[in-house]
Amino acid sequence: MALAARGLMNKQIAGEVGTSEITVKIHRGNAMRKMQAKTFADLVRMAEALGLAGVDGRG
Repeated sequence: MALAARGLMNKQIAGEVGTSEITVKIHRGNAMRKMQAKTFADLVRMAEALGLAGVDGRG
């Protein structure tokens, strides 16, 4: 989440964590669906409000 919140593209995130771009896309979609976020920006705001590690630079 933190990498995506910093603006990295799916391909860049995949390279950073050692997985495929499709896996990153699936995880992002699953998170958005579970959190009922309409946009990625909504998802980031929700993650920040919940204090998820890494989103605000503290974790």
